[in-house]
Amino acid sequence: MSSLTFYIVDVFAETKYAGNQLAVFTDAGSLATETMQQLAKEMNYSETTFILSPEQRSSGYDVRIFTPNQELPFAGHPTLGTAFILQHKIIQKPFETVALNLKVGQIPVNIFYANGLADVLWMEQRSPVFGETFTPDAIALILNLDVTDLDLNFPIQDVSTGVPFIIVPLKTHQALKQIRINKDRYFAFIEQTQAKEILVFCPETYHPENQLSVRVFADALGIPEDPATGSANGCLAGYLVQYRYFDTPSIDVRVEQGYEIGRPSLLLLRATQTTTKIQVSVGGRVQLIARGEFV
Repeated sequence: MSSLTFYIVDVFAETKYAGNQLAVFTDAGSLATETMQQLAKEMNYSETTFILSPEQRSSGYDVRIFTPNQELPFAGHPTLGTAFILQHKIIQKPFETVALNLKVGQIPVNIFYANGLADVLWMEQRSPVFGETFTPDAIALILNLDVTDLDLNFPIQDVSTGVPFIIVPLKTHQALKQIRINKDRYFAFIEQTQAKEILVFCPETYHPENQLSVRVFADALGIPEDPATGSANGCLAGYLVQYRYFDTPSIDVRVEQGYEIGRPSLLLLRATQTTTKIQVSVGGRVQLIARGEFV
C-alpha cells in the first residue's frame, strides 16, 4: 500500500478539540473494502470516511463511511466533515454546494462562508420515515431510569432519514445526565428491532441560547456514546415536527450534545412539514485539526 493522506477534523464544533472527531482519507479509490475497515478500526473514531476520487461522478464525489466495526450507508458528521475537506483541500475555492455520493444516495451539503472561509455547513437529509413505537417500561430499564423520567406526552419511536434511531423524550436535564446504559438489556432489546441506536433528548440545556440537550448511545456500532450525531439529530428534527413538540409545523433549533463525555457539540436543526413530506436539514461548524499519512 502506498502512502495515504488523511485529515482529522472536529465536526459540530464551535472551537477546536470539541465536537465529533473524524478522519478523512483522500483519493482512496484503490483501497479494498477490508483495508478501509482496518484503517477505520486503527483510527478508532466513531467514523472514518474515504473519498474514492478527487473527480466528480454524477455531479458528486464518491465517499464511503466506516465505523470501527462496519460500513454505514449514511452518517451526519462524516458527511459535513468530508464536504469540508472536499471544499478546503480538493476544490480549493468557495463552492456553494458539494454533493456526496453515499450508499444511501446523493446528499448535498450547502456551505456558507465568512471572510472567504467555510463557516457553517448544512446537509439536506432524506425525509424521515416513522417506524415502530416502543413501551416506556422497556426503554426505562435500558437507560436505568424510572418511567416517570420519560415524557409520555410523546412516543418512543424508530425514526430514520437513512439510518434508524430510537427517539426517546425525557422531561429533565437531570434525568438525561444520569443515564447509564444497561448493556445486557440493550443488546437483548435490539435483537428484535430495526433501529439499533438510541437518541435521548430533553428541553433543558447547559446554555440558555440552546433549545435541546441530546445524548446518543450506539454500542451496536462499537460507539458507547457519540459526541455529535448528525444522522440521529436529523431523525430528531423530523420527530419534533411530526409530533409538534414546539407546537409548530417547522423548527429552527440549537441542540447540545457530547457534554457528558467532554466533547461539547452544537448542532443546528431545521425542519418543515409540507403537504407531502418533512424537509430536514442539519448544520454545524467544522474545525481542521491535523494532516497525516499512513505509510
